[in-house]
Amino acid sequence: MTDAPRPTGQAIGLAVPIPEPYGSELQDWRRSFGDPLADAIPAHITLLPPTVLTDADRDGVYEHLDKVAARFAPFRVHLRGTATFLPVSPVVFVALAQGISACERLSEAIRTGPLEVELSFPYHPHVTVAHHVSEEAMDNAFDTLAGYDAGFDVAAFSLYEHGDDGYWRRERDFVLTGEAARV
Repeated sequence: MTDAPRPTGQAIGLAVPIPEPYGSELQDWRRSFGDPLADAIPAHITLLPPTVLTDADRDGVYEHLDKVAARFAPFRVHLRGTATFLPVSPVVFVALAQGISACERLSEAIRTGPLEVELSFPYHPHVTVAHHVSEEAMDNAFDTLAGYDAGFDVAAFSLYEHGDDGYWRRERDFVLTGEAARV
């Protein structure tokens, strides 16, 4: 039995970018903990993990993402404290205290139609600050950022492309234009 051929194309990911000054601050912290990917991955909240996008699918995917963005209103994210995925995965992250359900709903809507993918793990919005580091560095990251606290408004999500050099670059934003839910 042979494996089905893998699609060729550009690796993309969709995420909520962490705005300044918090984005650079969290990336600097990630670098200080010795994470080898600190410079290659801007601080973000993943909505769609790395997925291969062929040139033939690009227009359909952009149309899908425009429609998703039109259904969602801007929302608030509040980052507070640290957590970890241990023992399942050696990751320390800054947790969301607000914006969890908005990220969950947005991620679920994105992962339909041309971007329907099966996740390896249940979706849990977070901002990675230490991965691929020693146990001591993970403990340091966990303790150092335990009191981290920042809030910002999310008005768009972004498409990132993975370059041949291993760096993820923000290529296109999708502005959230939906109306806020009525209470």
